[in-house]
Amino acid sequence: MADKNYKILIVDDDDFLLDMYALKFRESNFDVEVSSRGEEAIEKIRAGLEPDVVILDVVMPPPDGFEVLKILKKEKFLEKMTVIILTNLGQKEDIDKGFHLGASDYIVKAHFTPSEVVSKVKDIISRNKIKS
Repeated sequence: MADKNYKILIVDDDDFLLDMYALKFRESNFDVEVSSRGEEAIEKIRAGLEPDVVILDVVMPPPDGFEVLKILKKEKFLEKMTVIILTNLGQKEDIDKGFHLGASDYIVKAHFTPSEVVSKVKDIISRNKIKS
C-alpha cells in the first residue's frame, strides 16, 4: 500500500466526524476529499473526481447514503471505486441493503475507533487490490 497515495472521498453530514476522519486518513497518507451532503458527493464524482475509495454515511438529509450508492451503481461509477459504508445503522436489514446496493464493506461507527476504521479501509484496499 505504501507505493501509492490512495484518493478517498468521505461523505458525512456531521462536520465533527468529517473533520476527524479526514485528519485520520490524511495522517495515513491518503489524499482526502470531503462532502457533507450526498448530492455534493455525486456532483463531485460526476464532475470528474475519481476516488479510489468512498466512505459513505447512510443517515444524511436526502439523498441518504443508500440513495447515493444506488445512483453511483446506476451510473456505473462503482466499477471504478470501492464504496465502504460507515454508519451507526447496524441492523441486519441495513447491512444487507448496503451490500446489495454495491458496497464493498459495511462498518458500524460505534464498533470501531477512527484509527481502526483507517486500518480496516487499508485492509479492504489490500484485499480488493485496488488498481493504481
